[in-house]
Amino acid sequence: MDLIYRSCAGLDVHKKTVQACVRQVSAGGQVHTETRLFGTMTRDILALGDWLAQWQVTHVAMESTGVFWKPIWNLLEGRFELVLCNAREVKQVPGRKTDVKDCQWLAQLMQYGLLKASFVPSRPLRELRDLTRQRVQLVNEHTATANRLQKVLEDANVKLSSVATDVLGVSGRDMIRALIAGEEDPARIADLARRRLRNKLPELTAALEGTVDDHHRWLLQMYYEHLTHLEEMIARFEARIDEMLQEPALNAACSGGDVLPFPDAVRLLTTIPGVDECLAEAILAETGTDMSRFPGPDNLCSWTGICPGNNESAGKRHSGRTTKGNRWLRRALTQAAWAASHTKDTYLSALFRRLAARRGKKRAVVAVAHSILVAVYYMLTRGETYQELGSDYLDRLHPERLARSLTKRLETLGFAVTLEPLQLAA
Repeated sequence: MDLIYRSCAGLDVHKKTVQACVRQVSAGGQVHTETRLFGTMTRDILALGDWLAQWQVTHVAMESTGVFWKPIWNLLEGRFELVLCNAREVKQVPGRKTDVKDCQWLAQLMQYGLLKASFVPSRPLRELRDLTRQRVQLVNEHTATANRLQKVLEDANVKLSSVATDVLGVSGRDMIRALIAGEEDPARIADLARRRLRNKLPELTAALEGTVDDHHRWLLQMYYEHLTHLEEMIARFEARIDEMLQEPALNAACSGGDVLPFPDAVRLLTTIPGVDECLAEAILAETGTDMSRFPGPDNLCSWTGICPGNNESAGKRHSGRTTKGNRWLRRALTQAAWAASHTKDTYLSALFRRLAARRGKKRAVVAVAHSILVAVYYMLTRGETYQELGSDYLDRLHPERLARSLTKRLETLGFAVTLEPLQLAA
């Protein structure tokens, strides 16, 4: 094999140590290697960078080990060409697993150009990712806290959820605060209802006749305070995300060519059925707006883990399960697919119903998510809004197939079917 890089290095990253190996080829073709152990403190990583510079290293490879690779990447970025690779794809030969051999193996693979680099976005986009991902965690925690609060109400036999559609709506929150304050009269608590909920005052009064004691009030207060705190944090994260989308540093790479700025890209993606502003921000935080880093939509879907996998041997297909990919992007896409499946007179909802009848709802959601991601790729590449195909697009695409299917269904019901084309008026 031909040597691609004259001087490169491999790093075996751990929590407390970094095992580094430099591999350099002289003008005569001789290979020189040196291995050294460094710590993971900032001064140690900077010393690692100086040592690599002394060897005139141009490319550095490391595995994506937890979050331990991130500070090394941040400190060495800009000084060397960094390559982050999947540890699953660079496994050592069994029985030869040591830290020294691992970094030597990485350096050797790097020198021959046998490593496939993972997509690591720029620093501003990584910061946006941190915000959108943490927002997802806060929303999940908010949902869990709301469920705990509802559990306390059920434990006290307060059937508020049986009457009110939204327990945490304006009326529901007023009633919960009244319970926390020690109000025991169900009629007075029910009188806090607003608007259309006041039409259910008798049902509300009966539902609020619970057995709330001091223990329940204390739990309700703790959960309610936690809930409001999470809502404040989510609002602050959303405000910070809006600020970052307008920052010049994030849009600096989008200033030239056909790459869209982030605010324009967000507005573009919201034209897709099922994708709101929050989901659009989450999608763009994972992919960015520059689709040129992906050779095609198939590569983007494979990187996300939203397309069927291949497991075939001896001419038999054993499994088509989706592969592991970017779980944050996959979550946003499946959420958008569920929302799109409930829209009316859209191509995505028709696609969901057609697949769900044969393959089940979960597989149908993955297929719709795949279609949304393909649409995102072309929309960001061309700068075009979403073009709705219509709910009858699949029928218009293959009308003869639909005719055969409907004819077969009528024949199973005992009817003889004869098809004749309509004579359209001139």
